[in-house]
Amino acid sequence: MKRETVLKHEFVEYIPSDLKPGTLYVSMKFATATHRCCCGCGNEVVTPISPTDWQLMFDGESISLYPSIGNWSFECKSHYWIRSNKVKWAARWSQKKIKKGRADDRLAKEKYFNSPKFPAINDASTGKNKSVKSNPKKKHWGWFA
Repeated sequence: MKRETVLKHEFVEYIPSDLKPGTLYVSMKFATATHRCCCGCGNEVVTPISPTDWQLMFDGESISLYPSIGNWSFECKSHYWIRSNKVKWAARWSQKKIKKGRADDRLAKEKYFNSPKFPAINDASTGKNKSVKSNPKKKHWGWFA
């Protein structure tokens, strides 16, 4: 298994269909970062940039993503951080931990989208209130230590 330790980044409007290994493509227009899995398996890894998904930091020279990238749906099950364009390998997660992480993510999204930022509206088809689930179209930059 080939282990890349350094990624280069490329800001693009559209993510290219042919992803080069070792390159992290960032589309600010579509708030997405995409790359080939760093373990070398070749799978495409898509990390949406949003308040409930990943945060991206660009310091003028390098890219960092938060939180870690856990490729739980891939056969490789790779887990790593991207910090200052460097791949920092993390421990593999058990199925129990993956299940809990996914549940925690769902709860965080529900809490965010059910917050006062997204007021309830009346659904004409049912006559009941429901929350607006659309994501604001503002760009989100996350800063972390």
